[in-house]
Amino acid sequence: MTDQVEQALAPVRAHLLNGASTEVSRILAEARAQADAILQQVRQGAADTVGRAQAQGEADAAPAAAAECSRARDQARSIVLGARRTAYQDLRAQVIAAVGGLRTEPGYQRLLSSLVIMATRAAGPGAVITASPDGGVVARSPDVVVDCTLPTLASRAVDELGDRVRDLWTP
Repeated sequence: MTDQVEQALAPVRAHLLNGASTEVSRILAEARAQADAILQQVRQGAADTVGRAQAQGEADAAPAAAAECSRARDQARSIVLGARRTAYQDLRAQVIAAVGGLRTEPGYQRLLSSLVIMATRAAGPGAVITASPDGGVVARSPDVVVDCTLPTLASRAVDELGDRVRDLWTP
């Protein structure tokens, strides 16, 4: 991305990250509450299992309780990871939707001109530039296709967050 595009998208990115952070916090809180409830149920089930197992003997109880607790931890982790995946997918969808709104903003034509220049440089001389109905452009030359559509650029911006996106749901 050029500095111009990054500067043009910086306020949008900051706004989207703020909104996404709030949404991710809400989703993660729900997932944690659900995981806590499941852990509580499983712990109760494990306690019952241990009680019954003690009647049969200490030797039989320890492996069964450990397996039950391990299963509960695995299930809770699976729920939290699923919530994170959902939050990440929601973040991507929100960013793409919000970037689509740039087409109605006053500076969109300037952004579009920058995208045309960037795509033309990347695709090479003689590239055919096509405006995308979703915003942005695609440049095609015999050997290269350069996708500078708004949804693609937004998706790449989310990808570029890399590990920093975890900060959205890590307390």
